[in-house]
Amino acid sequence: MTKFSDLNLGPKVLKAVAETGYETPTPIQAGAIPPALEGRDVLGIAQTGTGKTASFTLPMISMLARGRARARMPRSLVLCPTRELAAQVAENFDTYAKNVRLTKALLIGGVSFKEQEAVINRGADVLIATPGRLLDHFERGGLLLTGVQIMVVDEADRMLDMGFIPDIERIFSLTPFTRQTLFFSATMAPEIERITNTFLSNPVRVEVARQATTSETITQSVVMFKGSRKDREASEKRALLRSLIESEGEKCKNAIIFCNRKSDVDIVAKSMKKNGLDAAAIHGDLDQSQRMRTLAEFRDGTLRFLVASDVAARGLDIPNVSHVFNFDVPSHAEDYVHRIGRTGRAGKLGTTIMICSQRDERNMADIERLVKHEIPRAEGAVTSAPAAEKPAGEDKPKAERKPRAPRKPKAEVTQDATAPQEAAPDQKEQASAEAPDSPKDTQSKPAARNRKRGNRSGEQNKGSRSNDQNKSSNPQNATLGDDMPSFIAKSFEDRM
Repeated sequence: MTKFSDLNLGPKVLKAVAETGYETPTPIQAGAIPPALEGRDVLGIAQTGTGKTASFTLPMISMLARGRARARMPRSLVLCPTRELAAQVAENFDTYAKNVRLTKALLIGGVSFKEQEAVINRGADVLIATPGRLLDHFERGGLLLTGVQIMVVDEADRMLDMGFIPDIERIFSLTPFTRQTLFFSATMAPEIERITNTFLSNPVRVEVARQATTSETITQSVVMFKGSRKDREASEKRALLRSLIESEGEKCKNAIIFCNRKSDVDIVAKSMKKNGLDAAAIHGDLDQSQRMRTLAEFRDGTLRFLVASDVAARGLDIPNVSHVFNFDVPSHAEDYVHRIGRTGRAGKLGTTIMICSQRDERNMADIERLVKHEIPRAEGAVTSAPAAEKPAGEDKPKAERKPRAPRKPKAEVTQDATAPQEAAPDQKEQASAEAPDSPKDTQSKPAARNRKRGNRSGEQNKGSRSNDQNKSSNPQNATLGDDMPSFIAKSFEDRM
């Protein structure tokens, strides 16, 4: 049986490996480390959970032990699709390079640019980055890739799914042609094949297991689900998930629940918390510090259930995960392989359960076609969902309405109101005399004003008619020419 001491690794690296408790390499490690130490390009194809990270970290540390990096010019580059995977690779370097003087830099989103620039300016032997943040630093002029001697692409198929292939091709063009390339992937899509043919030079192909195969240590099953009504389907599906967790009992020590959409991740996590299950969400929209804190809590056992999107499905090495629940059937068949690969790692046993609704049957058929075997249906597969979640306020008792006091009839009210008025008629007359602005009076005021206006207009009309009659009866006052004053006919001298 091959041991790490048979792989020509440096003594300081072997010491660090022994301190971690590993003695025997995995098949991908035994096949990839020797050609990598020889300086050849390596194309590694293996299912997740087989130790691909150590397949490139160990030979890199041995080869980079000699020499030092210059400012802004890293000696090696490791590209990862997600922040979490990049941080995990950085932890592996810290573990295996603790006896070697190597500097590293981690370039991921969610961290200050200035802090990362300060590390790059001091010089980094190993640069671990996501493609987007790496290109951001390069375009700002803070990074040169002309000194890269070893380039690693980890989880290349995930890079393809996330649309990073154009960025990968650009980064390849920025590195020297003489670099050594280590390329690792769990599946081999045609686009990945094209990139390897373009950028790898006569690589050693190390294929440990058939492409897109699942580990034999994982017990797989699927539960067929059908909601009672469309508007209750989502809540009934969450209730089914909780019942599956309860049915596993003590065997379910911890679990990762995968959802296709980020919004569902939050909803499922809140639903589990509400029903007394210790759960937290992790997806790409959360702050980086919160994501790392949640992963740390799940790793050390303080958090039992991790509800995640596929951002946590690729490459993350979380030990001792007993169960994986697929709340949704993955849209891409390859994602199923990576999801269930979070359990049953390093030869340990694991259990995966997937919930499949009617609209997901086509995706499930694609998965079975990819893994080349039928996923067992759970015994007593659910065809009708259990009781759905009750709305937030449904359990609260409804407040009883107090009976209203009976109202008195209007006739009695009017009699009661008019009784004191009839009892004192003198007071009524006195009040009406003293209060001229009562509602009855205010209603009669407009009519009185109209009558006054009518009287004035009538008087004016009468006056105009009497003037016309006077003019017609007295012809001398009709016009000025009819009765001309005598002084007008006099001359100016006579007037004087």
